[in-house]
Amino acid sequence: MLAGMCLLVVMSRLRADLPLVVAANRDEFLARPATAMTVLADAPRIRGGRDLVAGGTWLAIHESGLVAGLTNLPGPRDPSLRSRGELPLALTSAVAGPAPARAAVARFAATHHPRDYSPSWLLVGDSSCLFHIDMTGGDAPVVRELPPGLWILENRPLEPASVKARAVARALDPARAAALPPDALLAALQQLLGSRAAPPPEDDPRPPELLAPCVHAGPYGTRSAAITFVAPDGPPRLWSADGPPDRAAFTEIAW
Repeated sequence: MLAGMCLLVVMSRLRADLPLVVAANRDEFLARPATAMTVLADAPRIRGGRDLVAGGTWLAIHESGLVAGLTNLPGPRDPSLRSRGELPLALTSAVAGPAPARAAVARFAATHHPRDYSPSWLLVGDSSCLFHIDMTGGDAPVVRELPPGLWILENRPLEPASVKARAVARALDPARAAALPPDALLAALQQLLGSRAAPPPEDDPRPPELLAPCVHAGPYGTRSAAITFVAPDGPPRLWSADGPPDRAAFTEIAW
């Protein structure tokens, strides 16, 4: 459970006014220093959290509306490997053309190798497309373009959906979320990220507190949260909570 976001909720092309909506909780050991939201790069600007130990990020948002989020396969990080926190930055650092996510993923797949990093998964998208990237093994990333829909990634494979992912999907009904006014959708996402309700564990061996969207598990838990709305035009809107979102307020971040 080292260094990485543990819940990434993406609504891709479910509504015309907001073709990409991303809501994310970052779970980590409480003692590991980090900044919840900062400027990761300028000209063009990229915002996201920063891990102050390895220097990388778990979520990067480009001013064009390209968003890349990372979750990790649980387990200790191999210190001989490069930081997984480099990966969202690599995907958002050289945006060009009318389809930035598609171009970024193609470039990434040609230049990055799972063998160089501890295992992880990514969701990468913009207003026109969404991709899942599997970096858990092999010589090359496994890239899959995802259809429009609600996609939930935690510290488990994207499919089959985990107990936690299924519970989040039930709480955020896609049809209802697509019909909500933007302010109501924002409130629903804030409530979801701050929920400490754990589903029945079924066959999941993890402690119940790890199955809730907002994790409080002793020395480990949800450290921060972020919500991004990407419209067809203009810079994305971004809100951040510097602390567990059941306690810390969300603040809109100016570009």
